[in-house]
Amino acid sequence: MKADLKGFDAGETEAWAVSQGLKPYQGRQIRRWLFKRLAGSFEEMTDILKPLRKELQEKVLVSLLENVETQVSGDGTKKYLFRLRDGHLIESVLIPEEDHYTICISSQAGCAMGCLFCSTARQGLKRNLKSSEIVDQVIQVRRSMDTPERLTNIVLMGMGEPLANYDAVVRAVGNLIGSDGMNFSSRKLTISTCGLVPQIKRLGRDITVNLAVSLNASDDKTRSLLMPINRTYPLARLISALKDFPLPNRRMLTFEYILIKGINDSAEDARRLAGLLSGLRSKINLIPLNPFPGSDMSCPDMEDILRFQAILIKNHFTVIIRKSRGSDISAACGQLSGGYKISG
Repeated sequence: MKADLKGFDAGETEAWAVSQGLKPYQGRQIRRWLFKRLAGSFEEMTDILKPLRKELQEKVLVSLLENVETQVSGDGTKKYLFRLRDGHLIESVLIPEEDHYTICISSQAGCAMGCLFCSTARQGLKRNLKSSEIVDQVIQVRRSMDTPERLTNIVLMGMGEPLANYDAVVRAVGNLIGSDGMNFSSRKLTISTCGLVPQIKRLGRDITVNLAVSLNASDDKTRSLLMPINRTYPLARLISALKDFPLPNRRMLTFEYILIKGINDSAEDARRLAGLLSGLRSKINLIPLNPFPGSDMSCPDMEDILRFQAILIKNHFTVIIRKSRGSDISAACGQLSGGYKISG
């Protein structure tokens, strides 16, 4: 079996190199090529002797994902469809911002959480991604860019529930933010969750990253309807865990609230949400529902969205109405499905 070095940390990479009869520094060389120079094969690793390159090519997995299709939205957003080595499909989204790019990556093929507003949920869970497959999405997208250095922000908000694949996600984050890995800033990496309380508590102890919580309702009845996980971890338990979540200076929790017409968009919902989040250092992203095939829910009118925002602002919250990016290619929040049509 070939070694999966994108899933190794620095010490494991050096130990692997020694086990192959190499020097520890050669393990560090290979790691730099994979994570910093984004090498797609050992042929690109020009400071490694050619006979050794050929030998290592037979022993190491370099590219873990096959780019099946890249779609480009009218707003410049790109959606990458990747095939895993066992045939499962996942999607990643590259979002252009004013002065940088953000990548939204997946942590699972499919999802088991069953949220009603999410296309991925219709698939069910296919499998967890390996830590190397999580990292390789960033590597492959960066390799495709003319200006890879402008990709500075990472959000684990793609397919799957990151905290349901906890160990692989934490290991992947280590390679994404580590100075011996891809060296992204931990301030610019965000993990999203639908509210797995035990894992939220672990995350606060294990690593320092931004946390976004997909909330979407301010009462248990509505949230349990939209998000089955709420039946296991209702709002009182979730909010209690978030109050204990360690936040470095000037960092805030982010709450994602998908607005759905007639379900969670009333003035009463907004006032109840303000009370629920009182005392938490947080900001709120309001996301008008992005429709997808098979869903009978719809987006509220803009007048109702603005009213909802105004109530929260009046209660001293920072509130952003998040503009949907890539909705014309089904790349917006809740639209990822990991499917494609063969043309012709």
